[in-house]
Amino acid sequence: MKLVKNTLALTICSIITLPTFAADVDVYGRADVSVQSSDAGEGSFTEVKSNASRIGLKGTHKLNDDLEVVYKAEFQVDLDGDSAKGDSITDRSQYVGLKGGFGEVLLGKNDTMLKQSQGKVDLFSDLNGDIKNLWKGENRMADTISYKSPKFSDISVGVTYIAEDAIDAEDAISVAVFYGDKKLKKSKIYAAVAMDSEVKGYDTTRATVQGKVAGVTLGAIYHTQEKSVDGSAEMDGFLVSAKYKIDKVTLKGQYQTADYDGGDSKSGVTVGADYSLAKSTKLYAFYTSFDMDTGADEDYLAAGIQYKF
Repeated sequence: MKLVKNTLALTICSIITLPTFAADVDVYGRADVSVQSSDAGEGSFTEVKSNASRIGLKGTHKLNDDLEVVYKAEFQVDLDGDSAKGDSITDRSQYVGLKGGFGEVLLGKNDTMLKQSQGKVDLFSDLNGDIKNLWKGENRMADTISYKSPKFSDISVGVTYIAEDAIDAEDAISVAVFYGDKKLKKSKIYAAVAMDSEVKGYDTTRATVQGKVAGVTLGAIYHTQEKSVDGSAEMDGFLVSAKYKIDKVTLKGQYQTADYDGGDSKSGVTVGADYSLAKSTKLYAFYTSFDMDTGADEDYLAAGIQYKF
């Protein structure tokens, strides 16, 4: 592990000192740590938690007027120092590819198109209220080939092919159609429809929409999933989210359901607020509560700080 850390540090330092003509390199990161009271069903306890803190490098290298190399190497860093297996640095998205008039092709480890299709609708991503806690489909997969087309009338198409990587395994595919800009800066509405086939053993469909009404950003997702082998564990659910900014404060809330065929139902509600100290830094607080029919209910109350560089 020490060797991995030293290698990573040397790699980043070496890239920072590369001649400017070699490539356009951006070293970036996010430190996100919260203090929270957590109750996962067996009693509450206090913890200091790193919420998907990360460091990485990304960039492009123009080969000619029509073609450029695109690359990224991102690592998750557990700033709380208590990672379960002692691995404080783990892989996130890592890929290399080509971009041009044909679109973009990437090879490596990357978010599936279905995961990407959620845009910015999940207002509590990487926190306890993240939609992955009730739904399948939030997958970052290795051994992928990803293609995203250019935009035509604000519409683009994306495909992720996941190689089987073993004799007895199955390949998988994730596809999506996107409309608009997920940051809502270039379009008033963002929408997407996506589907997974045999991704981590599940077939999943998801429809997403987000837009602004009278200063309020509203989002919704409809989601279905079932096991690929026999169609069992059928579930459908929906999510609605809303946020509203008042000066430096952003108020946020979202509600999510997961209703299984056979009667088991789960739901989660999260409310919170962000306070901007600067463009790079915010303080935040949230409360998440999960209501589980057949499992223990869960509650989380937290306050934290996020710094981006």
